Amino acid sequence: MFRIRRIFDDILPANREAIRQAQQILADQFPLLNPTDIDKVPELLRNPLKHQFQSILYIAEGFKRSVKGFALLSYEPNLHFCFLDYISTFKPITGSGIGGALYARIREEALALNSIGIFLECLPDDPKLCKDPATLRTNKARLRFYESFGALPIINTAYETPVRPGDDNPPYLVFDDLGLKRPLQKQEAVGIVRAILERKYRHLCPRKYVEMVAASFRDDPVLVRQPRYTRKETFSSVSVIGKFRKIALIVTDRHAIHHVHERGYVESPVRIKSILKELEKLNIFERITPREFSEKHLKAVHGSDYIEYFKRVCKTLPLGKSVYPYVFPIRNSARPPKELAVRAGYYCIDTFTPLNANAFQAAKRAVDCALTGAEGLLEGYLLAYALVRPPGHHAERRSFGGFCYFNNAGAAAQFLAQYGKIAVLDIDYHHGNGQQQIFYERSDILTISIHGHPHFAYPYFSGFEDESGDGPGKGYNINYPLPEKVSGEVHLASLEKALKKIGAFAPAYLIVALGLDTAKGDPTGTWNLIASDYDTLGKAIGRMKVPTLVIQEGGYNNRVIGVNARHFFAGLWSGRFDHTQIVKINSKKSLH
Repeated sequence: MFRIRRIFDDILPANREAIRQAQQILADQFPLLNPTDIDKVPELLRNPLKHQFQSILYIAEGFKRSVKGFALLSYEPNLHFCFLDYISTFKPITGSGIGGALYARIREEALALNSIGIFLECLPDDPKLCKDPATLRTNKARLRFYESFGALPIINTAYETPVRPGDDNPPYLVFDDLGLKRPLQKQEAVGIVRAILERKYRHLCPRKYVEMVAASFRDDPVLVRQPRYTRKETFSSVSVIGKFRKIALIVTDRHAIHHVHERGYVESPVRIKSILKELEKLNIFERITPREFSEKHLKAVHGSDYIEYFKRVCKTLPLGKSVYPYVFPIRNSARPPKELAVRAGYYCIDTFTPLNANAFQAAKRAVDCALTGAEGLLEGYLLAYALVRPPGHHAERRSFGGFCYFNNAGAAAQFLAQYGKIAVLDIDYHHGNGQQQIFYERSDILTISIHGHPHFAYPYFSGFEDESGDGPGKGYNINYPLPEKVSGEVHLASLEKALKKIGAFAPAYLIVALGLDTAKGDPTGTWNLIASDYDTLGKAIGRMKVPTLVIQEGGYNNRVIGVNARHFFAGLWSGRFDHTQIVKINSKKSLH
């Protein structure tokens, strides 16, 4: 088993070790490669401007983070093409399918970048160009591999002319149109070839050689060789809307066991059903089964004493009975009461968040869903949505409240922080006090909340503008408290400020705590956002082009919650993939 994840930089130890292993594979598989080219891999990720390409590294990671293979892709944003620098697997497992999985993943990446295709060099399968029979067999195998994806050598050019006359084994230039069936025009091909030779191989290719190769492109559109090893109909296809251009959807499957029937308790199971009913009308989701995660992920963001108490008290309660906190240890918080029901106030911040027999199981499963979504980003999804209840953004390290028991966004942020900087954007009507408190002294996790001012909105005691972090985290917590009456335009203005802060922070991953209680008519809020506002908000967030996990928080008007969610995700998807057309509506239920 392995997963494919993207490496953004070499700052974190986990990434440095993955890059080191990838470099070792490169040295083992390409013994004639200049060691300088191997050594500069971390710099390619760190300094794209110097090399005039954006470098993208994907690794296939197995048990205990052992790297089984990698692919290094370069993207040229002005000419809109990708160049495959290297793709290789660990020698003992060559032919295991890892190379195919990596290549399929970078095709998805190229599509997400709106690239016209992937270009790569592959050594020739022509005996006139390759004298050694063993090398010729290897070359044929590689060309057969790429051809299976529809990547074919460009013909009728001088690209494979040796730089030094008489040299053996000059490479073909291979083109993969990503299944788009878009002809490659002569003018754009010449620009791309110049970029490859002048930037990638400027130390090898004299100007006269570059001009000769560029002038050899005469066909318009450019022609590729007919398949030699596979039939066209057997090409491995990647549709324009491939797997990773879908939104990974993880729906909590144990939320209904936490059904509080008391009158006025608005955080009910029907919320999930109302949202799903509307999302089924969109064709942009890929349903993923939630995975089980160990409690170590809870302990990474919550106190062990709180976790153990929560688990114990839930086991003592009969089905159908809820206990509400009613005694709060303001005077002596150092000596918690012995009776578990009384002790609820020791860990709770309000009087309306109940404990019951299934609360722990439901809350733990919501965290599982959030972590499944986080893993989805590591595996290549650009967007993921954890549709969960109970919500989590009011849960602090050692307390619950506001219908929240465990901080779902916090657990996902802590999990992803192993792989890069994280931004958490909370757009619930109520302040995201949980993320603020958990990460208040952290500089690697930026927390931003747009919410109703605590003068009138829960949780009342946090969310003020001057709460900006402490110690190393100073400046990495940002609050935008807004007035009691807010329109979509006012909300969007604050969101744009927040997104500028996130852009300057340059996170590897973005987590959005999505509250739909900002909607007009929500029983817990006072704002006036409507469906079109959520579409606009989604588009703005999607345009950040950061791998994004959305986690459901509040929203309690079940007449509009689903419609608003549908508009938000249609906008998010359109913004992320630069689509101007309306997202297609399926008559069939596409989530099942």
